[in-house]
Amino acid sequence: MLKERAGIQSVEVGFALLQVLGEAEGPLMLRDLARAANMSAAKAHRYLVSFQRLQLVVQDAASTRYDLGPAALKLGLASLSRLDAVKLARERVTLLMEEIGHTLALAVWGNHGPTIIHWEESPTAVTVNLRLGDVMPLLTSATGQCFAAHAPRDAITPMLKDEIARAQKQGRKDVPSTLAEARALLEEVRARGSSRVVDSVLPGIVGFCVPVFDSDGHMALGMVALGPAGVFDAAFGGAVERPLREAAAQLSSDLGHRG
Repeated sequence: MLKERAGIQSVEVGFALLQVLGEAEGPLMLRDLARAANMSAAKAHRYLVSFQRLQLVVQDAASTRYDLGPAALKLGLASLSRLDAVKLARERVTLLMEEIGHTLALAVWGNHGPTIIHWEESPTAVTVNLRLGDVMPLLTSATGQCFAAHAPRDAITPMLKDEIARAQKQGRKDVPSTLAEARALLEEVRARGSSRVVDSVLPGIVGFCVPVFDSDGHMALGMVALGPAGVFDAAFGGAVERPLREAAAQLSSDLGHRG
């Protein structure tokens, strides 16, 4: 029988706070964070002070709520970037960006949905207000539509319902108003093999996303192209979507996908 190796218990206890923040839908008050981590507020506060010094946690001055900090994001992105699919994709993005002439990004499914993990900006690109770590909406972004189209239906349904409800409260007309309409949209994405949005998440910007599959047929990541509507070929099978789709198909093949 293998003897359990000694560790530092305080590190393991403190990690419970980070784990709660990672699983939460947003920033948390101290009392709620401590309760979820099964510790007293005073004890949680001591850990949080240290985590703030390390930038693993940040506290909003106005609301006093806690959230994961930039150091936690860097660790998460570093871990994701070491996945084979991401490594292979990053090696090819620069040449693909030069061929297409527009900004490219890579996204994976994170704790809260499709997450941007790599950004390759074209020298002539219009500044796009997206950042590493941004989580994309499922129905109004090309990235979100692509992931939602290839996710298990049961797993994605609650998220779709939430987005539809929020869109209705905001009075948006560019979002499906029912779950049936959303599923019809995602069926079109699966049939085409790529997703596209125009002037949706970002005004004046067109976006495509194509899926990359692993050897088990699961969507490993999304390859995204973005550009201003005036100079971006928004046609399916056009100068942007075709090479993007071909690159994704080659990468899928290299990962062992035989779909």
